[in-house]
Formats: sequence, structure tokens, C-alpha cells
Amino acid sequence: MYFHVETRTYFSLENIKHIAIAGNIGAGKTTLSSKLAKHFKWDVLFEDTATNPYLVDFYHEMRRWSFNLQIYFLNNRYQQILKIRQGDRTVIQDRTIYEDAYIFAPNLHEMGLMDKRDFENYFELFKTMSSQVQGPDLLIYLRASISTLVAHIQSRGRDYEGNMSLDYLKKLNERYENWIQTYNHGKLLIINVDDIDFINNQEDLGTVITAVDGELHGLF
Repeated sequence: MYFHVETRTYFSLENIKHIAIAGNIGAGKTTLSSKLAKHFKWDVLFEDTATNPYLVDFYHEMRRWSFNLQIYFLNNRYQQILKIRQGDRTVIQDRTIYEDAYIFAPNLHEMGLMDKRDFENYFELFKTMSSQVQGPDLLIYLRASISTLVAHIQSRGRDYEGNMSLDYLKKLNERYENWIQTYNHGKLLIINVDDIDFINNQEDLGTVITAVDGELHGLF
């Protein structure tokens, strides 16, 4: 089954400003964000990997840089949401503010890569910031197995991802699944990436576009 749809809120097409794509490292968030933005003529906000001053250091020394990295992402995504809501165009966002707080930061803490006081400080800041913004009008979650994630990561060849362990990816995947079961900030569309190749197959991309279009037009 390609898709799983959770309908939890209703809204008119005219009010849609914020679409977001969630998923583990290598799930295809950036690619799908670009393709959907092009098709629907949306603006797109990518996760900041090119100019992020902590990312390379983090992958080489996770314990030293985990708190710095998470604070950077939190601030960056918070600013993105403010920009989206203050603007007059529909925007698709690559990864959400919730993933950092409910998946990446607690995972780093559990693995002993972020001190308890740093994690608690981070999470309190997240609660304050997230209470002042609303969730996306539609969240698209890309569900993928570890083998699919690894294949995508290897194909893009980012040097700083070379040190990433399978155990790290597995722990993140478990947290993603737990989080998505309790997600309640808006409409949710789940795409099973193992079963559909929107990256290389135009027909599969068309299937995804049809599903997204149906959600946005309220065809439940």
C-alpha cells in the first residue's frame, strides 16, 4: 500500500500556507519538496545543510557538537515557520520543528551524546517556541526501511554522512514511527517510500502528486 491518510482537521484550499515533509535521513524529503514545489508552484524552504556551521563537526564528534547543532536547527526552523505564516504564498518545508525535538534531540540524549542538562534546556526552549507557532496545514511523512535509507544516502555521496552508523538510523526510525502515531498538529499523509520511487519514476511521482492534490482539495 503506497499511502496511509490520517484526516484530523479540515480547511479550505485558500487558507493553505504551510506544507511540510517529514522523514528520516535519506527518505527523500529534499527531492520531493523540490518536485512538489515545482508542480504546485509553491515556494520551498530546505533544511540548512549547505551553510550549517555545525553539521560536519557533528558527524565527526557527535557528543561535542550535538547541543550546538540542535539549537541551530531549532532556531532555523522556527524562523522558517514565522516567515511562512507572515508571507502570502504557500510554502513547502523540508523537515519540521517537531522532528528535532521528538526524534533527533532525545535520540542523542538516549545514546549518551547529549548531556541531560543540555537536553532539558533544549526541550524547554522548544516548548516555548513551538507554543507560539502552529503546525503545518498538511504533513507528508515519508516512511522508509533502513535498506532504502542507506541506498539513498549512499547514492547522494555526502562525505559527512559516511560515519553514520546503522544503529543510529534504526533508532531514528523507531522514534519516527512512535512520533507519527501520536502526531496531532494537522492533516497527515503517509507515503511508503519502499513501495514507490518518486525520485526516478515519473509515474510514481504522478501518483504522489495526485494523493497530495486530493488531500489539499479535501477529497477524503
